[in-house]
Amino acid sequence: MADSVLIVDSELNSVSMLSRALRAAAMQTENAVSGEEALERLWRVKYDLVVLELELPGIDGAHVLQDIRRRGLKTPVVVCSAQSEEYEQLYCLDLGADDFVAKPFNPVIFAAKARALIRRSRGLPMEDMICAGPFTYNSGTLRFYKNGEEIVLSGKENAMMKLFMDNPDRIFSRSRLYDLVWGGSLVDENTVMVYISRLRAKIEDDPSHPLYIQTVRGLGYRFTVPA
Repeated sequence: MADSVLIVDSELNSVSMLSRALRAAAMQTENAVSGEEALERLWRVKYDLVVLELELPGIDGAHVLQDIRRRGLKTPVVVCSAQSEEYEQLYCLDLGADDFVAKPFNPVIFAAKARALIRRSRGLPMEDMICAGPFTYNSGTLRFYKNGEEIVLSGKENAMMKLFMDNPDRIFSRSRLYDLVWGGSLVDENTVMVYISRLRAKIEDDPSHPLYIQTVRGLGYRFTVPA
C-alpha cells in the first residue's frame, strides 16, 4: 500500500509541484488548503507524513503544528515554506517539526527526504540503498557511488540520477525531466541536455558512446544497465 501524504498549502502551484514529486515516488497525496481543514482531516485520517506551509488562511501552519503535537500525533511533519529565515526554522523544529525545507526546492530531493522521514518514523534505517549494475544510490545521505567509489554530483545532477535509478528503463521526455527535476512548467530543453551531458561525463566509461544514460530518438532519455 502506498504511503499517504497530506499537503497543507493554499498555493496551487506549490501543491501541484509537491503532488507530482511525491506521486512520482509512489506516494498518495491529499490536499488541505487551510489550517482548519488540515486539523479536521487529521482527526479522521491517519497519514504517513504531513507537508505543512506556514502561511495559511485561518489557523496558520505554526498553530497547526502545535495542535498536531498537542494531540499526541506522532505523524512526521516537514515544514515546506518560503519563510526560510533561520529563526523560523528553529521555531518550527522546536514546535515538533521533523524537518524544514525552504521554497523553492528540488522536487526529487524533497521526495527522497519525505521517504526517509517516513522510514525513520517506522523505526527503519534512514539509509535506503538503490542498486543498479555498478551504481549505488543512498537515499538517506543522497550520495551516489560507482563500483563503490563516490561520484560527487551537483544538486540537479543528484536529483536526476535519483530519478533515473528509481525508474530504470523508463523513458523520460525532456519536458518531464524538467518538470520533475526543476519543478517548472516552462521547459528549457537546452538545460536538460546540458545536465545529461554532465552526468554522462561523470558516470559513463565513454561519454561519447553512453551505455547507461541512453538517448531514445524522438522520445527522450532512459537509464539502463545492460545485462
